[in-house]
Amino acid sequence: MMMEIQPVLLGSDANVYGMARSFYTQYGVTSVAVCKGALVATANSNLVRIAVLEPRLEEDEVFVRTLVDYAKAHDYQTKPMILVSCADGYTILMARHREALAPYYHFACPELQTVLDLDIKDNFYRACAAHGLSYPKTATCNAQNYRQVTLPFDFPCIIKASNSPAYWNCSFPHKKKVFLAHTKQEFDQITAAIYGSSYQDDLILQEYIPGDDNCMRVLNAYCGRDHKVHLMALGRPLLEEQTPEGIGNYAAILSDPEYNDPALLDRMKAFLEDVGWEGYANFDMKYDARTGEYKLFEMNPRQGRSSYFVTAAGYNLAKWLVEDLIEHKDLGLTIADSESLWMIAPYGVIRKYLKDKALLAKADRLKKAGRCAHQLFCKEDWNLKRWLWYLRSQLNYYRKTARYYGNKGLRD
Repeated sequence: MMMEIQPVLLGSDANVYGMARSFYTQYGVTSVAVCKGALVATANSNLVRIAVLEPRLEEDEVFVRTLVDYAKAHDYQTKPMILVSCADGYTILMARHREALAPYYHFACPELQTVLDLDIKDNFYRACAAHGLSYPKTATCNAQNYRQVTLPFDFPCIIKASNSPAYWNCSFPHKKKVFLAHTKQEFDQITAAIYGSSYQDDLILQEYIPGDDNCMRVLNAYCGRDHKVHLMALGRPLLEEQTPEGIGNYAAILSDPEYNDPALLDRMKAFLEDVGWEGYANFDMKYDARTGEYKLFEMNPRQGRSSYFVTAAGYNLAKWLVEDLIEHKDLGLTIADSESLWMIAPYGVIRKYLKDKALLAKADRLKKAGRCAHQLFCKEDWNLKRWLWYLRSQLNYYRKTARYYGNKGLRD
């Protein structure tokens, strides 16, 4: 279906490519990316092109000026421009400057205070407690007290940044997105390394929920301008990525109505509508077999990096956005309930490291039936340069996974 729209995507990573692919599949349009750096996931693509490369894009004044200037130069009055954030920091900037952007772009974005209340992890856990949602036993520490902090649970201990954008911009040896400390000695070494960097905000300290990666669940939702939930898709990750910067990102996800827990989905719907959310939301959680509960880890104020799994399952993410913002349709509520397999890693990696034989058999069946999709491979986007990069990156997954598998400590 061809439509006169122009998607403008903020960022240049795999999330951007997935959203561009969703727009292309549904509407036959090429997206443009506005970003601070060009990443390989969107290079040499026919589905998305980098329109503006601005290293200072995360600065408020530069952000507004860049987007307004682009809209004015590209006929925003005759071709609706749909602005989509693909990173937490961009969502915050959009929320802060929604009045300045609204004359030029169509977008779904929460109010600034709502984003700030939920994007910072310790704020999110307070909101979970207020809404009766379970989360791991949690403590915090800061740059002043991390040496004296007492944990309210036993080791192992998960250590992660409360302020994701600030942590993304810091640097120190052996940095990882998430750490796992098995002992007090490891805990002291990890926290000292983090606070020896530019990162000085709180750290989240959590009990470790036992279970393999396939005990995780990922939920993507779309909430309309009316602050009602219109799409929910729950996936079961099979394996997480293992690289230092990729820990917590998913390598493969199964969609299956078998995994839809009605009580969980009802609670998440009520939560989103109670807080007045607008736009995409993404939740990571883990099933705790000890209590029979889903423990929430975090909420991302955007579609998740792996959210193309929703489109791959037959529920195109771009469709809900366009029908809400441009066509003003009454969307109702849709809960994804089809079977599919999504991957960003090669299937050989999944077969080697997925330990659950029943899940592997289901993945095998879906792959053989052609009900699978790879995040970064799209036959409509074939060209020699992109194909050669794709092959190299897939082969590199084997090396990276073997090198880093199971390593969440302060070492390479």
